[in-house]
Amino acid sequence: MLRVLVALLAVASGVAESRAADAYPQRPIRFLIPQSPGGASDTVGRIVAQRLGERLGQQVVVDNRAGATGNIGHELVAHAPADGYTMLLTAPNLVTSPSLFAKLAYDPVRDFAPITQMTISPNVWIVHPSFAARTMKELIEIARAKPGAIDSGSSGLASTQHLAGELLNVLAGIRLSHIPYKGGGPALIDLMAGRIQVMASTLPSAVPHIKSGKVHALAVTSLRRASSLPDVPTVAEAAQLPGYEASTWQGLLFPRGTPPAIVGRVHTEVAAVLAESQIRTRLGDLGYEPVASSSAAFAAFIKSELAKWAKVIKSANIKLE
Repeated sequence: MLRVLVALLAVASGVAESRAADAYPQRPIRFLIPQSPGGASDTVGRIVAQRLGERLGQQVVVDNRAGATGNIGHELVAHAPADGYTMLLTAPNLVTSPSLFAKLAYDPVRDFAPITQMTISPNVWIVHPSFAARTMKELIEIARAKPGAIDSGSSGLASTQHLAGELLNVLAGIRLSHIPYKGGGPALIDLMAGRIQVMASTLPSAVPHIKSGKVHALAVTSLRRASSLPDVPTVAEAAQLPGYEASTWQGLLFPRGTPPAIVGRVHTEVAAVLAESQIRTRLGDLGYEPVASSSAAFAAFIKSELAKWAKVIKSANIKLE
């Protein structure tokens, strides 16, 4: 009798949750972006948020909460009600912050319900045309012969570009000399002027200069070649470094405990948005490719990225406090 009662309660609960998902949303959804307006994540987020709101029949209201390398925004969502009306656009700082800060007010695995990894964008390793290396293998050979002699610029300490270099140091057994800048633009300017020799740059910034010959592309940092640079190999294939990947990405999270049916509903709608040709074109112009992974795949991705970057950050002894 007890088993029957438990089964009936489970069915009733599932029906109630399904009905709640069918009725969802009944009011505007807060779409929190832990970055200032105008940045890459903000731009990507707004493109998706507008179309998502149209599909859901409710406004998706963008709320920019920059600060503390994204930790302010992550903390706000981690402690928000788990009712499907507060959603977070997250990026690589979700998985790097636990290794960069001594204490966080949230746990990137425990405190969130993953919805989907929306997009991914590789960086591209570029060099000044006068630099001796014309391939990734040659860069590594020169770096091995002259440890610390090659200046590698980035958009800032612990940025994806910086970590791309540190991952290369770990996997290739080399030591590039990191030069942090206040943004990727100043670093790229110094590279084109010959003041630094190498950097991992974002695709949108680098592609025009690659095509004009002002810089030379060695490899992209993703596992697959970039559609905007199909002739440029990946680091993994160019340098025989399996598993090398240091890409920028965006994903969506709800607070932990959000009903699975609501998570599933939003995942379905976001995937449909990312499949639209106009959206794919707009994202492609920004250097991003749609992913639309399952919630389970995104959860596994977060865990694997946490482990990978923890090792790299520890090896490079990077701290932001």
